[in-house]
Amino acid sequence: MDVFQDAEMESDNDDGEWGMIDRMRLWRHDALMQHLYETAAFWGDKILSWTNDPNDAFWLAQTYFMTHQYARAERLLTRPFPAMTPKVQNAPLNGLEHGVVDDTTMGSLIADAKGKGKEGHPDTNIMPQLPMGDAGMMQIPEELQDSVSRLVDMSVACRYLAAQCQVRQGNWTDATEMLGEANPFRHSARSGPAVPNIDGGIKVEASMCHLRGILMLKLNRGDQAKLCFMEALTLDVKCYDAFDQLVNGEMMTPDEEWEFVQGLAYREQTQEDADFVQLIYTSQLRKYKHAEEHALTRRRLVEEFGLSDNPDVLFSFADALYAQFRWADCYAITTRILGLVSIHDSTMPLHIACMYHLNHLHSKLFILAHELVEREPENPISWYAVGVWYLASGKWPQARQYFSKTSLMDPRFGPAWIAFAHTFAMEGEHDHAVTAYSTCARMFTGSHLPLLFVGMEQIMLSNHLLADEALNAAYAACDGDPLLINELGVMAFTHGDYQRAADLFKRSLELAQVTQSSQTSWTTTYLNLGTCYRKLKNYEMAKTNYQHVLEIEPQHPQGLGYLGMVYHHLGEIDKAIIKYHEALSIDPINGHLIELLNLALESDLCCGSLEKVYPGGEEAFRAMMISLKTKVLDASKKPKVDKPGADVAMSVG
Repeated sequence: MDVFQDAEMESDNDDGEWGMIDRMRLWRHDALMQHLYETAAFWGDKILSWTNDPNDAFWLAQTYFMTHQYARAERLLTRPFPAMTPKVQNAPLNGLEHGVVDDTTMGSLIADAKGKGKEGHPDTNIMPQLPMGDAGMMQIPEELQDSVSRLVDMSVACRYLAAQCQVRQGNWTDATEMLGEANPFRHSARSGPAVPNIDGGIKVEASMCHLRGILMLKLNRGDQAKLCFMEALTLDVKCYDAFDQLVNGEMMTPDEEWEFVQGLAYREQTQEDADFVQLIYTSQLRKYKHAEEHALTRRRLVEEFGLSDNPDVLFSFADALYAQFRWADCYAITTRILGLVSIHDSTMPLHIACMYHLNHLHSKLFILAHELVEREPENPISWYAVGVWYLASGKWPQARQYFSKTSLMDPRFGPAWIAFAHTFAMEGEHDHAVTAYSTCARMFTGSHLPLLFVGMEQIMLSNHLLADEALNAAYAACDGDPLLINELGVMAFTHGDYQRAADLFKRSLELAQVTQSSQTSWTTTYLNLGTCYRKLKNYEMAKTNYQHVLEIEPQHPQGLGYLGMVYHHLGEIDKAIIKYHEALSIDPINGHLIELLNLALESDLCCGSLEKVYPGGEEAFRAMMISLKTKVLDASKKPKVDKPGADVAMSVG
């Protein structure tokens, strides 16, 4: 039936007259297509009473499922029906035989895929009714037990639908028994990634693996859930739900997901569309690595497939910009996406995070949160937006309350867990923050961000061994995040390994340049690199890095102060005095800068070398400089560690 065709132009090419049951099947089908579910259930119930046909029972169960009558649908699928000789013998369903327990198939379920068809004569197809007991349960006489069977034992589709009903009712154990702990078709001849689906659709076997993965998540068996989702996507690359759970649920590390997605059997399963499916999946992967491949993927999707204005492709652009800390550019694209579709699940966390980072958009964030709560009160993202607004306003307890509500509504919503932990970190409750980040790390095993934030909090607590452990674990999960490399450099500096720290800071900046990241976000890393060179007495390189900091942010007080110290070391007292004055004009109560300025002025007034004019000679001067540098370093160490984390405080994967 063509839903866009005028009813008067619609015709049926089959010969013969339609009986009452045929006409009612047509009514049932059209009611389903027009979302008149009560109408479909009403006429479907009458059809089933006349025919007792398993095919009609299946479509009635589908109707009940659509109206959220899950117990009623499950009862229909699991009660006995008279066994019947199928009209089409051994008709495969998505690459599998219908029979789950035996070879019995429901040919009419496939022959009439739309749920409407024509009977030769209604009276000839009426099945015998099974007797009912006092409690309404089927009472099967002994002589009929061999001639009846449950729908779930007659069709894979019925078994899958029954398991869906049990999942919706929260009966995890029953649903697991219905589906099986593992894929029962795994070693059959018609199963496997190299076996294409005969009808070109999605394999029911893959859908069952996906549902099994959902059940494993409900039962807190994350590792098994990951394997189930991987099996589902391996069996059928068209099963996007499994892809979404693996990638957006951050169940795999960036390297794992890249290798897995690139190695799927696209050409074996969908030869004509293999390139497109692979490209659209690649565009959804995380952007810490393979920058050139991602750029080429987006270009091909736009130029070859004409998807320049598709929300998912635009999201790929926005995600890449967000990974580069280019908040304003990312916000421009997310705004375009939300102009095309009012709600886009993947885009909303990025859109809200950009509004958090851009201070002039906080008022718009307030309005957006109110609109979302009014329009979509059942959507977790609405309450997440409210929490982010409170976070931007510095109201940590209120923000924590709404993030907690979001995670209760959707336990797999990663940004809410990260933001919940951020509220503790920003409030100075570092121990609670570590606990919250650790919980997040256990739930989202493929994300390195919770471990990174655990390491940053341990640095704040001066637990250096624990910080090393967390940062190294994060590095094992993702070695392409420049922020993580920066934090590893901070730890190397803390341990006194200045050369290794300098190498790590340089590598962090190189990775940031590869991704064309915003320079403003990396001023602290340039400052750290300059300080490493200053500790190594490579004053020219230190001066170069401090000057680069001032090129990016001319009013950076630490950059000005440290550059003044380098000039002081090099004996350029006049330049040092100028830089100290500039730094104090921005930070006038910095005692360390005042001491350094007084020292420089005394040296300048005497107009002689430091060895001659400083009381105690060169050794005393060097000792004073070492003491002052230590004080300045200690005072600036915490801001230097914390600032990169603040820049990506809403970075949720």
